[in-house]
Amino acid sequence: MPKFQFEAMDATGQEIRDIIEAATQDEAEATIRQMGYYITKIAPKKEKKAADKKATSRKTFSVGKVNSKVLTTFTKQLSVLQDAGLPILRSLKILEAQAKPAIFGSLKNALIDVIDEIEGGATLSEAMAKCPKAFDRLYVNMVKAGEAGGALEVILRRLAEFQERSLWLRRKVKGALVYPIAVIVFACAILVFIMLKIVPQFQKIFEEFETDLPAMTQILITASNVLFNWWFLLPGVPLGIWLFIKLTCMFPYGRFGWDLFKLRLPIFGQLVEKNIIARTMRTLGTLVASGVPILEALTITRDTSTNSVFERLYQRVLDAIREGETISKPLKDYARPGFHPVTAWWWFFFVGGPIGLLLYLTRWNNPVMEDIAINMVDVGEETGELDTMLYKIADNYDEEVAILTESLLSLFEPILIIVLGCMVGFIVIALFLPLISLIQKLSG
Repeated sequence: MPKFQFEAMDATGQEIRDIIEAATQDEAEATIRQMGYYITKIAPKKEKKAADKKATSRKTFSVGKVNSKVLTTFTKQLSVLQDAGLPILRSLKILEAQAKPAIFGSLKNALIDVIDEIEGGATLSEAMAKCPKAFDRLYVNMVKAGEAGGALEVILRRLAEFQERSLWLRRKVKGALVYPIAVIVFACAILVFIMLKIVPQFQKIFEEFETDLPAMTQILITASNVLFNWWFLLPGVPLGIWLFIKLTCMFPYGRFGWDLFKLRLPIFGQLVEKNIIARTMRTLGTLVASGVPILEALTITRDTSTNSVFERLYQRVLDAIREGETISKPLKDYARPGFHPVTAWWWFFFVGGPIGLLLYLTRWNNPVMEDIAINMVDVGEETGELDTMLYKIADNYDEEVAILTESLLSLFEPILIIVLGCMVGFIVIALFLPLISLIQKLSG
């Protein structure tokens, strides 16, 4: 006998979700009414095996998560379709039909699963929650808030704006880093070629004429010989350091120390810190404006911060709110992470031994959340405009990140040219000093 999945309300207004067997849908509706329920939604329950088989036949092979740009475009399109008044199922089918299959993070596969779940009686947020590679907790909870408030199209539009802003900032930072990284890689390749191919040829000339070598030339030849004999360590050393960092970050204590080290770095640490503050404040503001409860909003913000220092900070804010505190007070009380031995070790390892330790000791007690941001949160809580203030904090820090990135890039270019000029100049002088002595010797 066919099964029908329904949603209804009882006499007290309680929502009921259940499955009923009946020969036809009319008979099922009559039975539900006899039970004293008011029907709000009813649909035939799909046979799971048949649905799974049908969905599988339409899917293509894909790995990884859905691209941020693709997801942002999908959110904007879904918002427009919902604003036009189309049913959610029809909107999803339209977008699934026009989605292109992709090897990496196919959105089409995720939409196929979402459509099948909704046809089986699930809500949009419940269906999206079963596709974590496409829709994260932030996305799912905002959709859930939109469904509860009956303003899904507004929430989707707000979510699309949030994604566009995050995508713009990410592109800005990545775009600024492309040029210096390309120059460094190209310069390193040229220097390695000179050390492995050019310097050994000059060494043979010097040995044949038994020329006395200056200290600069001896240093250059020694470095060339070391590089020639141990060239296979060039990729091995950075790979080994990367693996060691990954191994350290597998433990919570080690991950906290590494994340704090990144925040304490001169200049670059400010860039990382401001970027995280901008993203977390915008996330929290978007969730609060969408009607997500503050505890759930802070939990999502904590989980999406991608830095254990800020994760601990937001967790302490969560604990304080459960005890009746405001957001701003624990933000200020716990903004200073304190001294961390693992962070001190990374400073010793990467930033010049004892000098690195001394630099860390001058910065270890700096707060990770600036007073201006905390004060704006405090004002937002007092005036009841918390989401507005959080947006302003995020906009302010987004601008600071953009300005800092451009400043770093403009400062980095001349420094890079000077460093490369010094290295090339050292090589040229070290090679030509013995040649001058050799020419003078032969002339005499």
